[in-house]
Amino acid sequence: MDNIWVVFVSAAIFLSAILYRNLRSRIRSSTYRSPLPLGTLGWPFIGETIDFISSAYSDRPETFMDKRRRMYGKVFKSHIFGSPTIVSTDAEVSRFILQSDAKSFVPSYPKSLTELMGKSSILLINGCLQRRIHGLIGAFFKSPQLKAQITRDMQKYVQESIANWRDDHPIYIQDEAKNIAFKVLVKALISLDPGGEMEFLKKQFQEFMAGLMSLPINVPGSRLYRSLQAKKKIVKLIHKIIQAKRNSGISRVPKDVADVLLNDASEQLTDDIISDNMIDLMIPGEDSVPILMTLAIKYLSDCPTALQQLTEENMKLKRLKDQVGEPLSWHDYLSLPFTQNVITETLRMGNIIIGVMRKAMKDIEIKGYLIPKGWCAFAYFRSVHLDENLYDWPYQFNPWRWQDSDTSDCSFTPFGGGQRLCPGLDLARLEASIFLHHFVTQFRWVAEEDSIVNFPTVRMKKRMPVWVKRRREP
Repeated sequence: MDNIWVVFVSAAIFLSAILYRNLRSRIRSSTYRSPLPLGTLGWPFIGETIDFISSAYSDRPETFMDKRRRMYGKVFKSHIFGSPTIVSTDAEVSRFILQSDAKSFVPSYPKSLTELMGKSSILLINGCLQRRIHGLIGAFFKSPQLKAQITRDMQKYVQESIANWRDDHPIYIQDEAKNIAFKVLVKALISLDPGGEMEFLKKQFQEFMAGLMSLPINVPGSRLYRSLQAKKKIVKLIHKIIQAKRNSGISRVPKDVADVLLNDASEQLTDDIISDNMIDLMIPGEDSVPILMTLAIKYLSDCPTALQQLTEENMKLKRLKDQVGEPLSWHDYLSLPFTQNVITETLRMGNIIIGVMRKAMKDIEIKGYLIPKGWCAFAYFRSVHLDENLYDWPYQFNPWRWQDSDTSDCSFTPFGGGQRLCPGLDLARLEASIFLHHFVTQFRWVAEEDSIVNFPTVRMKKRMPVWVKRRREP
């Protein structure tokens, strides 16, 4: 993965060389009502890309932003990955960027990612089609029937996983969480059960993911080429599933997201659009949701007081349900207040999504700053989530800080915001709640020393190894 980023930086430097001189002259010759934010475009050709990546690989990747924030303010200009960029570490400015529509900002991603995702990806499309797909998926993800299904499947796969855990072998939480979450999400998307096709899909999907941030060169043997070939195999499998649904008659009561999109009355959604978006929606099952679970275990392992309170809360619920002989419902899991505070604090500290990048479609003025047309706007969530002016002792894991706090505040945006707010945010919390409940009520554990890697994606360096011991409750 490190090599991917070395190549990616080289490509960014090459692109910067083409754009840099025109950029300098355009800045000097333009006049606006509001000034450009303070800052520097860095070195000729390479901008500040190398400084940004060097900080990103450190224990505190926000140091790149913090240094410039002290010099220039919370909003500043830079030049990153071949693009002149306005960086926002200001909660209000970032919220404005998130809330704006396609007339002001559109997604801006590296070329390799856009090529792999495809033009019809919900991450890239704009306007009515984006709103239509996002609305359909979001409504289904909020439905009681899907939450009940996710609860049943998550409980089943967690129990199957932990049944094989042994006291004399380390358990790698990150691997276990990925295996569980991917199966749960794929079942919700295309109703695919564990088996040969699921294993094939998982293998191809991992190959696909490896190329998201690679050199944009599509030739046989290249990383991008191999990922595109994997995507073709995934699309072929999804097309097969879609065709089987059409042949058997699409259920008017949807069982999965594919049914929801196939039932769309607008007839805008072709099989290719549906397939592309199924692939996009699988990413949380391989990346963000399992990492949320893993980081929660990491932080709890380092904070015995929080672990004790979370365990007591979950044991109380388990005993209550055992006494009345009822299974736990999705409402039970989401109603555990301290467990939800732990998940919220994990999202704040973990910053699984560090921010979003948008391209300005016109000159934008916000809080006395200018974001010029064609520039990238980088809303950097991590600096906001770790801002000592917003959070006391921001680097301390403190779930109790959320007891009387509002998670809808603009200073807390782990799932993005606006029209592109992650539609699966409630399901992510539900899955993490179920995983934590079964883990703490069935096991005690000792975690091995491990560290968080923040770039190019958040993950545990050693995959979070723990030694477990089953509880012997009377």
